[in-house]
Amino acid sequence: MATAEEIAKFNKDGYLICDNFLDADEVATLRKQCQHIVEDMNPKEHAPTVFSTIKQTDNDYFMNSGDNISFFFEAGAVNDKGELLVEKHKSLNKIGHALHELDPEFKRVTYKKKIHDICRGLSFKKPVIVQSMYIFKQPGIGGIVTPHQDATFLHTDPLKLTGFWIALEDCTLKNGCLQFVPGSHKDELVTQMVRNDDGKGVHFIKPADLVKEKYGDRFIPAEVKAGTLVVIDAKSVHMSEPNKSEKSRHIYTFHIAESQDTVWSKRNWLQPTEALPFPELYAGKEQ
Repeated sequence: MATAEEIAKFNKDGYLICDNFLDADEVATLRKQCQHIVEDMNPKEHAPTVFSTIKQTDNDYFMNSGDNISFFFEAGAVNDKGELLVEKHKSLNKIGHALHELDPEFKRVTYKKKIHDICRGLSFKKPVIVQSMYIFKQPGIGGIVTPHQDATFLHTDPLKLTGFWIALEDCTLKNGCLQFVPGSHKDELVTQMVRNDDGKGVHFIKPADLVKEKYGDRFIPAEVKAGTLVVIDAKSVHMSEPNKSEKSRHIYTFHIAESQDTVWSKRNWLQPTEALPFPELYAGKEQ
């Protein structure tokens, strides 16, 4: 089980850093598997669709990406005609949102015993995996991830949602490591991104005012080594700066929600589908 000290620290800070979650071979396997996925991808079949946390992607490609493996590009990698300006392995912002179920290597990591243990320690009764992403944070063009709370984008009532973020390369201030405001998960949820009534896009219920200046020097960098797991409360305020270095910052992340005695918001952009209902964590074999 997750230790009492780990759970207490998570409850205090709103995030938890777990060193050595993956060993070097496991990290290399995920990196190699992602490389194969990208090699098999034809950019012309994916728009290319640019992803940005500043201007939300709300086209059909994004809205329908919950039950498949879709590809999203960096703004600096695509010209006005939708043509790639750089080699495709260096053009992607992220891959999402069903790696946890559709790819065997990412599925294995998602169901690791430590994930089960942490969820039990956090009192999850019937946790489901709702989405997953491989994020590249490309050198030179990897964009900013503005201050946010994950529950803005994925919401249950009552709220019980946790992010699991795994470093596949060393993450530093230079290449855009995570930064947290400790204890911010105890504050209110600032805003929610919800589906438009016609289901064709998204909007924010109220303007977001999570700006870095609001928190002054309260942001704490989380510089971590490859293989580290960071567990993130849904209301914890966090961000990452643009990657202006020459080194990428690859990570794998997924979100787990409570499904017992909660309601998955019908207004979330992400919805379970007949092709892929949200898989139950405890029903899967511990790895």
